[in-house]
Amino acid sequence: MNPSVVVGIVQFDVVEGDIETNLTRAFQGLMRLSESGCHLAVLPEMWSCGFDNGNLASQAGETPGIVERLRIFAARERMVVAGSLPELVDGSVVNTLYAVDSDGEIKGRYRKLHLFTPTGEDNHFAAGQEAVVAETSIGRLGLMICYDLRFPELARGLVLDGAEILVISAQWPAARLAHWEALLKARAIENQCFVVGVNRVGRSGTLVYNGGSQVVSPLGEVQAHAGGADGEVVTAMDAEVLAAFREHVPCLEERRPMCYSRHLTEEDSRRVHEA
Repeated sequence: MNPSVVVGIVQFDVVEGDIETNLTRAFQGLMRLSESGCHLAVLPEMWSCGFDNGNLASQAGETPGIVERLRIFAARERMVVAGSLPELVDGSVVNTLYAVDSDGEIKGRYRKLHLFTPTGEDNHFAAGQEAVVAETSIGRLGLMICYDLRFPELARGLVLDGAEILVISAQWPAARLAHWEALLKARAIENQCFVVGVNRVGRSGTLVYNGGSQVVSPLGEVQAHAGGADGEVVTAMDAEVLAAFREHVPCLEERRPMCYSRHLTEEDSRRVHEA
């Protein structure tokens, strides 16, 4: 991780099915972050079209062009950009978090592992099959999407694979916002890493979204909070904070994974031992 990384959040009302409105809002926010000197900018889940479930295939067909715009923007502004979009893979739609580096290259393409069955995501999306750590110019990003936040095994695995910053794009409803707040802090504290969680605001059908996007330090301190309205927030992440806390409280080094659960596979054991 670079010594100091300026990170920015774009929080906005993702209008279901309205790509042009969403792109306008997103790129306006990204431009303001660039003007603030950001090195890393993060967008919400499905930020181009929302969960427009009846038209996902056609919406996903627009994603290659949107990603190309992101690549051009990121290279021009010398900024890493991450956010989730629908992607067509082998005839199915997946929810993919793209991490575009400051040279315009795609350094991470993470397909959501955990589909939120209470809202029927499994009826409209195919699940991803692997975790992804993106090696970028500002550091190693562990990529996660919304419901993934409830699975600490994924976050821990990403950190054991070298992630220094966990990036979570989400559409997390207001009814469970307290869980969002608590889990972001938990993932930061237990993994001694920075966490950038980006949510949306507004309404989609019966669901209300109250934002709460934030950056949490390895100590569990909220460095920046976007509140409940459209807008951007910016803060700096200090790599020394991460290194000093891991040295002071070496819990990642003092894990005893073979004692925790008989459900650990041989591959799990090998990976955590080598880490």
